[in-house]
Amino acid sequence: MRSKNWVLEPGKYLRKDEASRLLNIAKHRADTGRKIPVRDYFIIHLALTTGLRVAEIAALKCSDVFLDDRLCSVLVRKGKGNKKRMVYFTGPFRKHCRDYFKWKLIIGESVEQEEPLIVSSNTGGHMTTRAIQKVFKRCAKRACLNSSYAIHCLRHTYACFLLKASNWNLRLVQKQLGHSTISTTQVYADVMMPDVEKALNRLYKTF
Repeated sequence: MRSKNWVLEPGKYLRKDEASRLLNIAKHRADTGRKIPVRDYFIIHLALTTGLRVAEIAALKCSDVFLDDRLCSVLVRKGKGNKKRMVYFTGPFRKHCRDYFKWKLIIGESVEQEEPLIVSSNTGGHMTTRAIQKVFKRCAKRACLNSSYAIHCLRHTYACFLLKASNWNLRLVQKQLGHSTISTTQVYADVMMPDVEKALNRLYKTF
């Protein structure tokens, strides 16, 4: 499972049941209405639904989220290599975004265009990447996930799920993730392609 520079190991992305457990735990705590759990749930849901890098999440402004009736999007202004891209999403996270903006207004957080989408409770500005990583670690611990997981595993998880949902459309996954070359995206295909498991199952039946 190699590209030129890296290997995607099984422990670098979540199984479906692990991703669901993580999201459900975060949502359950957010249902209390307390500020930090509500914010943390949004971070986890955002990462799982868009596959953004942690630095891209930290840099988001309120104006970077576009909530249309059908296909919504997040604008990444400075991705890897300072590249700009749109990342599209739909489904339950669309409603979550609308609810999140309403919640921000209720608690007195600004939703003006240049204001941070995710606000640090310490500084009132953008959360740091380190702080967002800590959010993931807290939620992962509560969900009883392996302690080796880091927030970047949500990007890998998103890529694996999207590849399967798109019927192995590498170009789509490449665009959503902001990969400069298709060979990087190919790493996900190497671990997710169903033909591998089918072929191995047929092989072992011959013994």
